[in-house]
Amino acid sequence: MPNWLNIAILVLVAYVTISIVLYYLQDYMLFKPERLPEDFQFNYENQEFKEYNLETRDGAIINGVRFFPKGESKGVVLYLKGNSKSIKGWGKFAVDFTRHGYNVLMVDYRGFGKSTGRRSQKAIKRDLQVVYNKIKELTTENRIILYGRSLGSGFAAKLASMNHPKMLILDAPYYSLTRVTARYAPFMPLSVLLKYPLPTYKWLKYVQCPIHIIHGTNDKLIPYKTSVRLSRVNPKLTRLHTVIGGGHKNLNNFESYHEMIHEILNKAPENIDLSTTSIHVKHTSKKSKTKA
Repeated sequence: MPNWLNIAILVLVAYVTISIVLYYLQDYMLFKPERLPEDFQFNYENQEFKEYNLETRDGAIINGVRFFPKGESKGVVLYLKGNSKSIKGWGKFAVDFTRHGYNVLMVDYRGFGKSTGRRSQKAIKRDLQVVYNKIKELTTENRIILYGRSLGSGFAAKLASMNHPKMLILDAPYYSLTRVTARYAPFMPLSVLLKYPLPTYKWLKYVQCPIHIIHGTNDKLIPYKTSVRLSRVNPKLTRLHTVIGGGHKNLNNFESYHEMIHEILNKAPENIDLSTTSIHVKHTSKKSKTKA
């Protein structure tokens, strides 16, 4: 057998082996859950909260915590977190919304915190729709805000595309999870192997509420240009908010981030009379010709 054929077979075997390993181990690479015992007691300083457990149709338990504002409620923020830890730690970010008068509901995905059940993209989407439906039993949709952080941005976009919330806020979102992982395995057929493609860009096309995208210019995991591309998917409804110097995990450490959240939650949209602006004025690079 020629040497080149031996080499080709070895490369093919290695490629297939790596593909199989990626397929079966991707849950461990994509998700970094923190598991909590059933009797774990949540404790958040200076915050009023209540714990909930929701049983799904396949017998899984989705655990969540609802944080209450000090005064009258303006609505509910369904906060969909990133791919690590549990709401034990993520709960400290609820204050960024309760201070503006909103209830905040955070839930752990399957296998995170106290939540149980076999995890899959379909199962998580179904779970979150059930959670959304429960919120609708308590308030109207025009009082529901979806906030998706990193991994949660894709699920938030999907929920918004299937429902009619007040608005959708995406924090450090990805174009699709396939694109994110392709940066680390560019030669692998991830479109076939990935069990969690999460095509945020596809779902954003069908969102009918205002979309706010927040992203840091120094994000090394999900580049800022990703949000620039996403902002073009549904441009009439989308506004891109840029945190200069912000990374992937530290946007909350920037004053500009909190100013953006304040503006998004409190400033009423204004209708501009475009007929009084320069919107139709066009620049020309050609010099006007004068007649002799």
